[in-house]
Amino acid sequence: MGIVAGLDSSSTFTRIVVCDTDTGAVLRQGYAPHPQPEGETTPHETDPQSWLLSLGEAAGGGLLEGVQAIGVSAQQHGLLPLDSQGALVRPALVGNDKRAQVAALDLIDALGGRQAWSEAVGCVPQSAQPVAKLAWMARTEPEAARRTAVLMQPHDWLVWQLLGRPARRTTDRGAASGTGYWSPRTGSYRPDLVELALGHRAMLPEVLGPAEAAGTTPEGLLISAGTGETMAAALGLGLAPGDAVVSLGASGSVMAVHHEAVTEPNGMVTSLADAAGLHLPVVYTSNAVRTLRGTAELLGTDLEGLSALALKSTPGAHGLVMLPYLEGERTPELPHAAGTLSGLRRDSMKPEHLARAAFEGMLCGLVDALDVLRSRGVEIRRVFLLGAAAGLPAVQAAAPGLFATQIVVPQPADYAALGAARQAAWALGVQQGTLAPHTPPAWQGAAVQVFEAGEEFASWQAVRQQYVATREQLHPGAF
Repeated sequence: MGIVAGLDSSSTFTRIVVCDTDTGAVLRQGYAPHPQPEGETTPHETDPQSWLLSLGEAAGGGLLEGVQAIGVSAQQHGLLPLDSQGALVRPALVGNDKRAQVAALDLIDALGGRQAWSEAVGCVPQSAQPVAKLAWMARTEPEAARRTAVLMQPHDWLVWQLLGRPARRTTDRGAASGTGYWSPRTGSYRPDLVELALGHRAMLPEVLGPAEAAGTTPEGLLISAGTGETMAAALGLGLAPGDAVVSLGASGSVMAVHHEAVTEPNGMVTSLADAAGLHLPVVYTSNAVRTLRGTAELLGTDLEGLSALALKSTPGAHGLVMLPYLEGERTPELPHAAGTLSGLRRDSMKPEHLARAAFEGMLCGLVDALDVLRSRGVEIRRVFLLGAAAGLPAVQAAAPGLFATQIVVPQPADYAALGAARQAAWALGVQQGTLAPHTPPAWQGAAVQVFEAGEEFASWQAVRQQYVATREQLHPGAF
């Protein structure tokens, strides 16, 4: 039996799981929050040394004793601009920084529009992406931009630090696909897009394959390629082609595993690569659980209370239809839209019908996103629901019929850390000759609940059709 570790460095904490290489069974776990560096006041940037301090605390007490390999997962869309000596030219810019919104729009125009970007790198620049951060930095911090010679992301930097800052710098295809200057379709960088954003070219990390190792520490510990949190979670969940993940946060996302890169002329699909050699096309929505929370506040309850209310109503919410565009919408592209409640009649103006309409509207908005993937040839056989709202009975009752597929709700776990550990076991197995470079270790899958549409399927499809008709009436040609 071998032992490997996976560490996940999120935006606020580090989690470590130590696993058996053969089964994936978790043997030990560690956790530590990221310390807040003295004088740090902005959530948009940070001193990455805090990540190392957190890692050291999480690994304390002999947690890594006997470990043979480590995989690293980290927050996505961060940017660490380094000078030619490997020193930071400014604090790390993290993913939730929205200051680059105008810069992202300028980049879209500079290359010739959304379709040009989608064809070039499988995505359209957004403020979070490193390519937009580079353009913002070139505009607002020209001296820092001028000194920037090397570009890294959080997981790249952590791997580099663990290996003792070698001359060779690496990343993986999953993290590279989120930069805005690497193409999942061609598997190559677009250095001209770095130059377009930054004003000059910079050194970019070598992109490793899924089972390749980044290197070995002086102590002989193998470090695998690492990846971003989304890709690590997909690997930890054991997703395969035909699987999709619907993430229920304040905003939402729909991601599927597919055999090839997916592009969409209007840029509604963000084409990411995964950590296993396949692809993860993603469609984002601006509204998910924020729709439920807003409705719950209006009705003077919480999410659990809203779910209980909704279950007192029936599919179709007595004719009420909610278009959940409370923050505008990305899918469809309606940035200035507002939420709409349609079908109000005296007998439908009851709390339980409004609650039901909120759940149905939120889920139908996510079905719109799923349909974008289906329209590009992505097969969906089952949908994994993630997020706290995935456990609400009203969600579990409506989702199978509205998504028209089997719904899987995994047991809460540190899936990003587990995926990083699985990657480490893969790289270790390839090095030892026990695993093939195209087949990850067959670990036991996540514990899940499974929900089917059942006899009410036709009723739920009628709800879906009612939603689409309302959307088309209010926003004709949105899709």
